[in-house]
Amino acid sequence: MTVRVLVVDDSSVIRKVLCDVLAKEANVTSASAADGVQALEKLDSFAPHVMILDLEMPNLDGFGVLRELRKRNSRVPVIVFSTLSERGARATLDALALGASDYLCKPSGGGIDKSRELLHDVLLPKIVALATRRSGGEATGESGRKPAVPPLVPPLAEGSHSPVKCIVVGISTGGPMALGQIFPLLPAVLGVPMLVVQHMPATFTKTFAQRLSGLSKLKVHEASHGELLLAGTVLLAPGNFHVTLVNDPHSGVRVSLDQNPPENGCRPAADPLLRSAARIYRSGLLSIIMTGLGSDGTKGCESVVAAGGTVWVQDERSSVVWGMPGSVVRAGLASKVFPLEQIPVEIARVLSHGPPKVAPATTRNVP
Repeated sequence: MTVRVLVVDDSSVIRKVLCDVLAKEANVTSASAADGVQALEKLDSFAPHVMILDLEMPNLDGFGVLRELRKRNSRVPVIVFSTLSERGARATLDALALGASDYLCKPSGGGIDKSRELLHDVLLPKIVALATRRSGGEATGESGRKPAVPPLVPPLAEGSHSPVKCIVVGISTGGPMALGQIFPLLPAVLGVPMLVVQHMPATFTKTFAQRLSGLSKLKVHEASHGELLLAGTVLLAPGNFHVTLVNDPHSGVRVSLDQNPPENGCRPAADPLLRSAARIYRSGLLSIIMTGLGSDGTKGCESVVAAGGTVWVQDERSSVVWGMPGSVVRAGLASKVFPLEQIPVEIARVLSHGPPKVAPATTRNVP
């Protein structure tokens, strides 16, 4: 399969750098557009599998393109190419709310050659994952048949395990939209702490936490070093820091932040948090692995299962990329596989709050 990529940016330099990176790949071909008007004109003639989209452009900006794609019911995955700044974070989250699938931060410093290297390492895996997902072949092998998947871990009999004492969510590609859909439906009082690891740069996580807090009845904020973990709090891992939990014998469970080397190419990564949470909460830990590229969370879920905890994953249909949840399922670690819309219902059920009330889609379904 040859993947067709449409690069949309008003900067001729950026268009050239991106197209040069893509030209080095045998199974990728690209075309470019200088603004949103040209992009929409090439949508039919070039028929891209993936679009890389700048947001600030003349004539028709990236937001206008996304609105038009939604109007046309287009299934073309869009990777937003944004600046690594607070303003860029807000714009990127707005674009994800309008239907963009993922984002890529424009490299800053290091020169053209360093930028090409970074783009190659980060951009190409995203393109391949989104293009394959769109073609419906993500879970198939070379033979075209779906590989054998281990059966789900049999859940323990009702009442035979400790109640949930802590929830840890690991999520990546497609995460802002997915979390923006489930957070408005969570109970106003969780009764347990929840921690979320969303793969996201440092300048983005504070803004994202504020958005989730605005959508939810719960208060969401970035985790801070030494913070006491309290029931009902929702903590988002800050960008560029791993989050782990430590048990303080005098005060309770506290948050620890570190800048140890990335795991699975990520910092923050879900694995360190899951390992530490499993040691503390054991059978009382609920791990939920959701849409995302790669396999972050799988090793951590091994620790969760070994400690007697519970692992849920988001299903393939509702995931933008079924990399992270699919890896957990293939490793035989998942006890339940749920569609996105069912996850808040099941969280409410397992915490004995009953089914959540569905908020109006027009006001509460986007981050």
